[in-house]
Amino acid sequence: MQLESLGPLGLFISAFISSTVAPGGSEAILAYLVNSQQHSVSQLVAIASIGNTLGALTTWWLGLWAAKKYPAEALAKQHQKSLNTVRRWGSWALLFSWLPLVGDGLCFAGGWLRLSLLSSLLAIFLGKVLRYIAVAYAFV
Repeated sequence: MQLESLGPLGLFISAFISSTVAPGGSEAILAYLVNSQQHSVSQLVAIASIGNTLGALTTWWLGLWAAKKYPAEALAKQHQKSLNTVRRWGSWALLFSWLPLVGDGLCFAGGWLRLSLLSSLLAIFLGKVLRYIAVAYAFV
């Protein structure tokens, strides 16, 4: 069964998975559903944004958990770069959590550095909403 055939639920699942360490294609499902005109664009953007944010917060939590178990030197080189970026910019760096390949590392680093959950949530959500608005309205 393809996720787009599940409608908004499939979009939520895809958006969640896409924002964890697993690859996904929530933008394609959003575009398909927007193009089908069976649901409001704002509803689809909200569903995708919430799912993607929850996935990113899962990665943030994994960073928090890993920080308790492993020293920073044990992190992969990709995460070292993310740690430096988040150290420099704080929660603002999480506005870019939607970026492919980079975003997961930023969320992981945010948890690792024990950034405020609320400020992390707000920055992640804002970045995700803006990205999904852009994708959705490209297909209206």
